[in-house]
Amino acid sequence: MRAVVFERFGESAEVREVPDPVAAPHGVVVRVAATGVCRSDWHGWMGHDPDIVLPHVPGHELAGVVEQVGADVRGWRVGDRVTVPFVCACGRCAACAAGDQQVCERQTQPGFTHWGSFAEYVALDHADVNLVAVPEEMEFTTAASLGCRFATAYRAVVQQGRVAAGEFVAVHGCGGVGLSAVMIAAAAGARVVAVDVSAGALELARRFGAVACVDAGAVGDVAGAVRELTGGGAHVSLDALGAGVTCAASVGSLRRRGRHVQVGLLAEDPVVPMGRVVALELEVLGSHGMAAHAYPGMLELVRGGVVRPELLVTSVIGLDAAPGALVAMGEGVVGSGVTVVAPFGG
Repeated sequence: MRAVVFERFGESAEVREVPDPVAAPHGVVVRVAATGVCRSDWHGWMGHDPDIVLPHVPGHELAGVVEQVGADVRGWRVGDRVTVPFVCACGRCAACAAGDQQVCERQTQPGFTHWGSFAEYVALDHADVNLVAVPEEMEFTTAASLGCRFATAYRAVVQQGRVAAGEFVAVHGCGGVGLSAVMIAAAAGARVVAVDVSAGALELARRFGAVACVDAGAVGDVAGAVRELTGGGAHVSLDALGAGVTCAASVGSLRRRGRHVQVGLLAEDPVVPMGRVVALELEVLGSHGMAAHAYPGMLELVRGGVVRPELLVTSVIGLDAAPGALVAMGEGVVGSGVTVVAPFGG
């Protein structure tokens, strides 16, 4: 098969032929119809993830068709349209037994613990625990975002952030996860303040329901600007980018007893204003994807048109353009919205 491969961290990847994957007894091989270019892929390419062994094929948010089924798989067959959470759970550990597959003790992640979906085919583990059926009417380019960005944002806003109608929600970083969070929080009836340095990203945030925007590149005190716009601070604030400055600004944006949700991956642990956390009794929460069993509620909102993840996809490229898109993700020159790779063409 053709796949995007890099031999060294931070150096150019290339598209070349590599051996086809083989399904494990508990797993499947999926023919990749679409896979998103995510900042997490950039983190992996830069060497920020200790699980990656070189040479490596990145890519973790995907949708496609089951091509091969392992002997022990019972719930899936060749030809099924599927997506998968980026955390593939084992289904047997204590966390999985509690329903918390997103923090599985023996999790695997395509594009990190093993070769991923910047390829024509990808192997996925423990299919009966992890696969999610893609509705026939849903485009694969839309479904690809459900394995990471949109599902991650959904759980961060709805389950971890516990956002309620009428609350102020600040979203720091309006890339794929951030714009998804804006859309989901607005659909829940929240009043969303979007924060980014990109005018294009802020314009999309307005389109998806933000009632106010903060240009972080033009404002000296981002947290202060959010507090002013929200009459004392947001009830919930998300760092959807993953940087020390956005994490601190998110915590600083909160009102008393507010909730900070850390969604974006961080290359290193940031300095968090814990004095403010104590004084205002703030909650500091992490959010790490979403288990497959939690997808039905989100899918119902998508099918009903309450949220529209397809609007987030602003660019579809071929596999040959994927290495350049990976580099651009780190250089900050990518366009607003979500870029999706279609390995077999559009």
